[in-house]
Amino acid sequence: MDFQVPNTLAEQIANYLAERIMTGQIRPGERIQEATLANELKVSRASVKEALYTLERWHLVEITPRKGASATKLNADYASELYDVYMHLLMMLAARLCERWQESDKQMMLDAVAQVVEQVKQPAADITAVVEASFGVMEACCKVVDNPYLTEALSNFKPAVSRAYYLSAERYRQGLAQTSQFFSELPQAVLARDADKAQALIRGFAEHQKQLIRQALS
Repeated sequence: MDFQVPNTLAEQIANYLAERIMTGQIRPGERIQEATLANELKVSRASVKEALYTLERWHLVEITPRKGASATKLNADYASELYDVYMHLLMMLAARLCERWQESDKQMMLDAVAQVVEQVKQPAADITAVVEASFGVMEACCKVVDNPYLTEALSNFKPAVSRAYYLSAERYRQGLAQTSQFFSELPQAVLARDADKAQALIRGFAEHQKQLIRQALS
């Protein structure tokens, strides 16, 4: 069994706040008062401050000198910029994946993809479950590629991208057919080691998703 380091108090606070920001309970631009939050959660301000720095790394919080922290704004233009960077990171991941996967990695990757397809096929697809399964594919691919810098960059974008999905869930639901098609075609390109095809699929799918999110947030 692998050794698991327990979440620190600051990490627990960061996860708690991240969920509230991603689901819209803390609105874009809303101030997050350190003292108020520390009192509410019955924790030290130092732990809250550390959590806020984590959220800043996750692109969910903006910390301004002398003004404190606030949830990052989220509008159509912000979401587009966010998704463009995320898309290029995924394209880099796909290129490395085509180069590095081994036969022993094949089943793990296919199982992760099957989880997404299974969630999409549900009669009333749970968007949260679809998004989480999609990230499961990304995490499986990161494990195969084994580039810690790329893995960290993608992991830091995950909360902000999740937030964009959750706040545009109904519009995102309209694109589930494209989601299913994408996850059916991508493994074929990767297993054929066709990096150009894999990257083209990611670019096309990402542009489609970006437009859905832009429409929802406009």
